[in-house]
Amino acid sequence: MQLDVQWFVATLMANELISADDAKMLNQALGGEPDLMTYAQEFLARMTEGLSEEDTQSWVEQIQSVIDYAVEQAAAGVAPENAAEFMDDGAASAVEPSATAAATPAGSVFSGGDMDALAMELDNVSAMTEDEAREYMQRLLVTLREIGASDLHISANAPLFIRKSLVNQRLRPDYCIPPEDARKLNTCLLDEEQKKKFDELWDLNFAFEVHPSRFRCAIMMQREGVSGSYRIVPDKIHTLEELGFLPDDAVTIERLLDYHNGLILVTGPLGSGKTTTLAAMVEIANQKRQDHIITVEDPIEIVVESKGCQVTQRQIGGNTNSYRTALKGALREDPDIIVIGEMHDLETIENAITASETGHLVIGTLHTCDAANTLNRLLDVFPPNQQPQIRAMTAGSLRGIVCQKLMHNGSGGLVLSYEILINTLAVSNVISEGKIFQLRASMQIGSKSGMCTIDQNLLALFKQNRITYEAAKENMRDQSVIHLLNQEQAKRVATAK
Repeated sequence: MQLDVQWFVATLMANELISADDAKMLNQALGGEPDLMTYAQEFLARMTEGLSEEDTQSWVEQIQSVIDYAVEQAAAGVAPENAAEFMDDGAASAVEPSATAAATPAGSVFSGGDMDALAMELDNVSAMTEDEAREYMQRLLVTLREIGASDLHISANAPLFIRKSLVNQRLRPDYCIPPEDARKLNTCLLDEEQKKKFDELWDLNFAFEVHPSRFRCAIMMQREGVSGSYRIVPDKIHTLEELGFLPDDAVTIERLLDYHNGLILVTGPLGSGKTTTLAAMVEIANQKRQDHIITVEDPIEIVVESKGCQVTQRQIGGNTNSYRTALKGALREDPDIIVIGEMHDLETIENAITASETGHLVIGTLHTCDAANTLNRLLDVFPPNQQPQIRAMTAGSLRGIVCQKLMHNGSGGLVLSYEILINTLAVSNVISEGKIFQLRASMQIGSKSGMCTIDQNLLALFKQNRITYEAAKENMRDQSVIHLLNQEQAKRVATAK
């Protein structure tokens, strides 16, 4: 059995997804020496037989994480400790396991430590009192941070699952949480007022603290019952460089915060780290300026202490009714900087642009994947007759856009990739004339102004050894940058010989 296949099997066994005997039988069925992809595809086909497309895709993502880990471990030339259990001849491969080799990584690919034990306690939820359920949820959430996961999901008639390194990982795949247990677990953290609100609206966002950890929580009613998602909030405000921004790019973003008016946008898909970037930017202003900062969030995730600035944080549903009303109210509170957690409707966007023109620095977020889509989204929410005016206003008020996403670095971890748009004269003309398709060309040649496209950033990350060649190339689209990447890789290969 090939070494990478050995690590693949060892990891599956550690997570109780395959037995030693079944691993041997599968190996024999595939001819005795299948390569890793053949073995993984056959295992996946057997595991997903009869499952829905959604469940199958979840398994595909999880198995890919096991494949990546197996390849990484096999590259060290060391066999897993338990290889003898599932090798056809009853012995480990010719590559001897080292004394320090482990069958699975710390915290395992699918679960880890206390999380496994907590998952087994799901059998007892129906017998728990409200206080016991609350204590159980607190332990679940604290353990979530300890094992390095980012999200916990509890849904009626579905297995408990977590998200770790962007991959959904089911715990006890064979156990579905009964609807009454899902409701108890998802509502036990609520106070009486929150429970009443949830019963009325069937949706609720809130923040919860198990000192010193904070979590962003969202519960909702769905076809099967109550579902909830719980996301870890960082326990401290990180610097831009700690979040993964390259030093020169961190300086570019800091310079945007020197403006006393204008619009700065931080964009990216869900789970891309926008909240932590926003908090880092607020902290920069908080330390270097002496102004009044008002933030509007749903809910408040990272608490910011006032330093050089007076920081006022408002929560949707707790301190204000909506982003629209909060933004209107903020303008009467003598703010210098306004931070909007999410700009998702016409009135909020219009008020934000207007505020940025009238002497306020406005920082907001959008769920868009690149600078061009961000501007299209910003402009397209307006009726056609208003768009020329809004284009002109945006061209004059925009300071910059930071579009980011988290991606696998090719070595088992995550890395922040991003692109930065700075509103130069050329960019302003592109916006005012409505020629957004020309934006990328302006960004490609705007490096002296601090701009970079996502492809240029990936090349820079590769040069800094933060991502592998394969990970960089897989996520690139610009052929000219791919050519530069290939040249850089060729130099490395030649130097290594």
